[in-house]
Amino acid sequence: MADGKRTVLVTGAGGRTGKIVYKKLKESSEEYIARGLVRSEESKESIGGGDDVYIGDIRDAESLVAPVHGVDALIILTSAVPKMRPGFDPTKGERPEFYFEEGSYPKQVDWIGQKNQIDAAKAAGVKHIVLVGSMGGTNPNHPLNSLGNGNILIWKRKSEQYLADSGIPYTIIRAGGLQDKDGGVRDLVVGKDDELLQTDNRTVPRADVAQVCIQALRFDEAKAKAFDLGSKPEGSGTPTKDFKALFSQIDAPF
Repeated sequence: MADGKRTVLVTGAGGRTGKIVYKKLKESSEEYIARGLVRSEESKESIGGGDDVYIGDIRDAESLVAPVHGVDALIILTSAVPKMRPGFDPTKGERPEFYFEEGSYPKQVDWIGQKNQIDAAKAAGVKHIVLVGSMGGTNPNHPLNSLGNGNILIWKRKSEQYLADSGIPYTIIRAGGLQDKDGGVRDLVVGKDDELLQTDNRTVPRADVAQVCIQALRFDEAKAKAFDLGSKPEGSGTPTKDFKALFSQIDAPF
């Protein structure tokens, strides 16, 4: 911790949510020293190309040693991403097919890659890990598991359990359907066991997920907690400002 500031590494910093978290940390430079981990030079350039952005492969444990060295907190935003096969014709009633690129299956990214990050963080003495997952993990037959035969939610859940058992203070955020909309204007809702999927509160802006990640670093009430995160439809409820109160609603360690 330099000059009272905490050094925070964001992995998956080139992704749509990771970029927002990294940017918010940079904007809070009086409180945090931001680091990012991305997969390629192109991703590095997309978030500014600074010296605090490392290029690495989460599937390769060795490539995580330097980025995590001297880090106080780790925010994990890496995830396998299914791709749509070209050529389907919705006008013929065809349904899209999805696949994962070679080496980028959920088992490799959401299990092995996240396990590597947790192990590296533990070895480096990281004091807090925030892991962003997804709602739907209580249902092994969830449609997301069938995409590319990847069982993505099953592997995500496995890595969440590994983190909860690691001994490192943690916060697990299981986000609802992610939306590219403005943050700070919705009433955020927390839940457990996928209960929010049966309500109108099952989506959440990426910007709000990013804000919750950073707020989790600030409050002990967020530690040793795992929760689903959604939001009320825009215009209903009051925009969330008191994050300590939000985290205090949660009592589930997993």
